[in-house]
Amino acid sequence: MPPVVVASYNVHGGVDGWGRPFDVVGTCRRIDADVLVLQESWASDGQATMAERVAAELGYAVTELTLARGRIVAPRADVGTRWGPRPWARNAYGLRLERRHPGPGERRAHRGAPPRAIEHGEWRIAVLSRLGVRRTSTIRLGQLDGDPARRGAIVAEIAVPGAARDLRVVGTHLAHLSQGSPRHIAALRRELASSDPCVLAGDMNMWGPPLSLLLPGWSRAVRGRTWPAWTRWPLAQSDHILVTNAVGTEGGEVLAIPGSDHFPVRARLVI
Repeated sequence: MPPVVVASYNVHGGVDGWGRPFDVVGTCRRIDADVLVLQESWASDGQATMAERVAAELGYAVTELTLARGRIVAPRADVGTRWGPRPWARNAYGLRLERRHPGPGERRAHRGAPPRAIEHGEWRIAVLSRLGVRRTSTIRLGQLDGDPARRGAIVAEIAVPGAARDLRVVGTHLAHLSQGSPRHIAALRRELASSDPCVLAGDMNMWGPPLSLLLPGWSRAVRGRTWPAWTRWPLAQSDHILVTNAVGTEGGEVLAIPGSDHFPVRARLVI
């Protein structure tokens, strides 16, 4: 039975830190996965979504889940060659999630500044598959204090050619550890306790060792630093593909493809 190639990619809304777009479809073509999990996939109001465009161009079936409302602010005229603003200037970032009240930094950024085009839309996760999808469902995880997103996961049951059992692929994008994400990981662990063979993929906003402690019985299919992708040497791995005991790994890798602030991860899996 040939391996199933599963990948995960946080696309940062398809823009860099200034709000300049990059070629998401081209990157997904280079990733070349049978099943692709996207995080921070952008859905501009009234237009085809980013995941739909990738699916149409590359021959995927797609399932999406909205986690938050957001906006992409057009880049300033004086941006340079850097991927985005300095880390301490987060209020200048092109992609922003909506909040009930703007913080002081956001108010200062707009006072006296020339107007810039704003694109409103939804911040989503998506699971795309070239293999047959028998059914999909969602797991609602709710919202944590300090997190603007209502988190969740997409569950896709994939028909793998030659396999006696379907492969369950679960795509998610978790909050930060400091916001209480172990609560959501515990919920996923309970929901997926009887799921084997199963793959859990996404931006977990957590390094591998604590994630392994919180998900006993799951194995990491990819090891390597994925964030921040704009630096010469990324600092940490927050993007993961984890598998249960019935799933073997023939190889996993981090793909050093520029564009987002995260590098994609990809694994060749067998049941």
